[in-house]
Amino acid sequence: MLNGLSRRLFCTVSPQPWLFVGLGNPGDKYRGTRHNVGFEMIDAFAESLGIPMDMVHCKAIFGQGLVGDVPVFLAKPQTYMNLSGESAGPLAAYYKLPLNRVVVFHDDMGLPCGVLRLHHKGGHGSHNGLKSVIYHLRGNREFPRLRIGIGKPPGQMDPKAFLLQKFNATARERIDEALQEGVAAMKLLPSKGLTESSRCFNTEQKYKHIRVQNLQT
Repeated sequence: MLNGLSRRLFCTVSPQPWLFVGLGNPGDKYRGTRHNVGFEMIDAFAESLGIPMDMVHCKAIFGQGLVGDVPVFLAKPQTYMNLSGESAGPLAAYYKLPLNRVVVFHDDMGLPCGVLRLHHKGGHGSHNGLKSVIYHLRGNREFPRLRIGIGKPPGQMDPKAFLLQKFNATARERIDEALQEGVAAMKLLPSKGLTESSRCFNTEQKYKHIRVQNLQT
């Protein structure tokens, strides 16, 4: 079923598909934690378009659908965060996608909670999931990423413990709002393209950053 539908999506020369990969950890234990907002963004996007995430492909929970007439593949690697590239790399290779069509959604402690950024490329910023993705893309960092701000750990709190905590009520509200903003931006990406989408989106998020940067998460 997967191969048949995928081939049908590829029958036309254009438009070229997109692959959205959300990073996180599988299992109920990690559901709702800061480190799993990449999974949440995939789920929100899938729900908004009625795309069922009911397949397993390349070690990922997988779904596929259309944004307008553009095919979109959605993936949540089930390898655990630090091995995310074991899924993302093979998925990109399987569909023979250029890396500018592979967008990785991930949590980011460098942004205030609920603030987003869409970038064309970048490093890993000590994010182990991104490190793994880069490694399995043969060291190539030229793939877009949607950074989802989760804020910094308070005081001397261990960052690892912070990542595996669930959001408090205030932070949860900000993340829920950010998920909807991210979904809206990703829906425009196939038609507007990465350059125009990121320019408009990041300008909006810059002003949001100014509003929330001094608020506690």
